[in-house]
Amino acid sequence: MKAVFLVVFATLALATTAFAQSHHHDAPDMNLPDDSKPENEHGSPSQRDVESTPQKPDDPHAGHDMPGDADGGKTKAARDDQAPAPPADNAADQLFPLEEMDAARDQLRHEHGGSRVAMLLLNLAEYQVRSQRDGYRWDGEGWFGGDINRLVVKSEGEGAVGGDVDDAEVQLVYSRAISPYFDLQGGVRYDFEPNPSRVYGTIGFEGLAPYWFEVDGALFLSQKADLLARIEGYYDQPVTQRLILQPRAEFNFAAQDVKANGIGEGLSDVELGLRLRYEIRREIAPYLGVSWQRKIGHTATFARRDGERISSTSFVIGIRTWF
Repeated sequence: MKAVFLVVFATLALATTAFAQSHHHDAPDMNLPDDSKPENEHGSPSQRDVESTPQKPDDPHAGHDMPGDADGGKTKAARDDQAPAPPADNAADQLFPLEEMDAARDQLRHEHGGSRVAMLLLNLAEYQVRSQRDGYRWDGEGWFGGDINRLVVKSEGEGAVGGDVDDAEVQLVYSRAISPYFDLQGGVRYDFEPNPSRVYGTIGFEGLAPYWFEVDGALFLSQKADLLARIEGYYDQPVTQRLILQPRAEFNFAAQDVKANGIGEGLSDVELGLRLRYEIRREIAPYLGVSWQRKIGHTATFARRDGERISSTSFVIGIRTWF
């Protein structure tokens, strides 16, 4: 209880000191003549000065220093070039030992920054209605850490209802903030499907691009020296306070043919989607939408060889959630 009291007292003392300094004005001259006293025959010089000087009672700047007067002609912009030093005269230091107050201030800074938090986001969890066999899809990530360093787990995949999983992967990466809006990430990726499975080393980025586009890109190098790449992004466009429209795009690339997994050199496949969600709460938002997928180049050739469709359009229903 004593530590909590010291933290609260330090916060109030800092706020009171800042408030007092920001509202400080020169005290009025208590030696000015009292108008209630009867004037002498000639009146005091101070009274004559006051009476002979035109006054503007409605002047909003009356009683305040004007820029360029009290500071020797310096402009306000010049005075604002350097921020003032934080106040060092803490009133609580007069009542409590300095060591205890330093510990309380350290605890206050710890509570307002540098904490460890966690989040789990499932951006896509949907049922896909197709012209042939219906399918399902998921895409999400979870992380634990602070503002600078985080441990991130990502997963995505899809399959057919009543059939096998077509694609499934999981990534474990270390994420470090390199700017206010972007993180650099590195780690490993493991593909459960398709067979044969692969292990990749990965390096990439994740962040918020100008105009509020969420973007994610990465390079993947497998134990077989297969080099893949992916870039994806989406944008949340509010229609109302609860109705959000989300266009989404994903592009996958390969540096060479990976025939065992049906991946062709160059741009291998594209996915474009448009989803409209309703946020019952910020954390729970069901959605409807449409998704179009297309295999490109040699990847399309491998799909035709195996009797697979190279493109499909799906109407989707799902939920986006986080906690």
